[in-house]
Amino acid sequence: MSAIPTHPDQFDTAWLESALKAPSGSLSGFSHETIGTGQMCDSFRISLEWDGHDGPEHIVAKCPSTNPDSRQIAKTLRNYLFEISWYQDLADEISVSCPPCYHAEIAENEVDFALLLGDMSPARQGDQLKGATLDMIQAAIREAAKLHAPLWDSPRLSDYPWFNYGSANKELVRTLLPGLYQGFKDRYRERLAPEIFKMGDEFIDRINPYLDQPLTTPTVVHGDFRIDNLLFNAESGAVTVVDWQTVGLGSGPGDIAYLIGTSIADPKIRAAEEGRLFGAYLDQLAEQGAEIDLDANRLAYRRSAFSGFIMAIFASMNVERTERGDEMFAVMAERPAQQILDLDSLGSF
Repeated sequence: MSAIPTHPDQFDTAWLESALKAPSGSLSGFSHETIGTGQMCDSFRISLEWDGHDGPEHIVAKCPSTNPDSRQIAKTLRNYLFEISWYQDLADEISVSCPPCYHAEIAENEVDFALLLGDMSPARQGDQLKGATLDMIQAAIREAAKLHAPLWDSPRLSDYPWFNYGSANKELVRTLLPGLYQGFKDRYRERLAPEIFKMGDEFIDRINPYLDQPLTTPTVVHGDFRIDNLLFNAESGAVTVVDWQTVGLGSGPGDIAYLIGTSIADPKIRAAEEGRLFGAYLDQLAEQGAEIDLDANRLAYRRSAFSGFIMAIFASMNVERTERGDEMFAVMAERPAQQILDLDSLGSF
C-alpha cells in the first residue's frame, strides 16, 4: 500500500480516524459506493459507523482515476495538485461555497492523493447535457463573484507559487491543441455542423496570438465553471462549487463566459440573456469591492468564449472515453462555438 491510500479499498479505520481527527477506536466500520461521472478522478461516498463519537455519517472521498490515461493527463496538467492546493491554501479564506474539507494530501509524484470532503446531499449535480435554467445560471454567477472578488487584481496572487503552473499549461495547449483538434474533427465530423469546424480551423491557425494576449485584472478562477461542477440544493436554493482541479490564475469573465456558453442549452436564450447576466456579474463584483473596467471586462468576456471550445477538444481527446462523455464533449463544443460565432470572438484579437 502506498503512503497515501488512493482508493477506499485501501482505507482502514485507523487512517480514517486520523484523517478526520477522531479519537482512536471511535470508528467501528465504514462502507463505500461510487458516485459522480468525472473522467479525471474517481469519487466515492463513504458511510461511517461511529462508536461514541459524533462524527459525520457520510463523507465524499476523491481519489486518482483508475484509468491510466486520465491519471497521466492529470499529472501533466497538475490537476490533482491544483485541487489539493485549493483546499489547503484558499478554500477557508474565500467565501465561495465549496464542500468542507476534512483532509487533503498529495504525494511528491503529484498523482497519489486523498481528499475527504463533506457530503453535500441532498444537493444534486447539474446536468451538462440537459443544460441549466436561468435561475441556476444566476445562482452560479453569485458564487463566481464571491470567488473572484476577494483577490481581484491583488498583489497577494503572487503568494501562491502553484499558480505559476498555469503558464506551463498554456504552453501545452499551444503545442498539443492543433493535433488534438484534428482527432476531434475526425471523431465529431458527423455530429457537429460544418460552420463550427470552419470557425475551429481559423481559430487553430490563430492559436498563438490568442494565447499571447495579456491577462488583465487577474484573479482566482475555477477554470471549469459549468453546471456539471455545481451542486444545486432544491430545498435551500444553495449552490456548491466542486471539482477544483483547474483552479488557478485567470480572467474572471472567462469563468462566466464558460458557464454561460457551455451551460445554456438553447442558443437563442443564451444570446438574448448573456448581456444581462454578465452585467449582473460585474455589478456583484463592484458591490464586493472590485474595481471594474467595463470595456476591458466586456472584451475579456468576448475573447473567453473560446474557453469552452478549447476544453471540449482537449478533454475529449485525453480522458477515458464513454458514451456520455462523447455526447457531453460534443455539446460542450457546440454551445460555445455558437457563442463564438454570435459574439464574433475571432474578431476580438
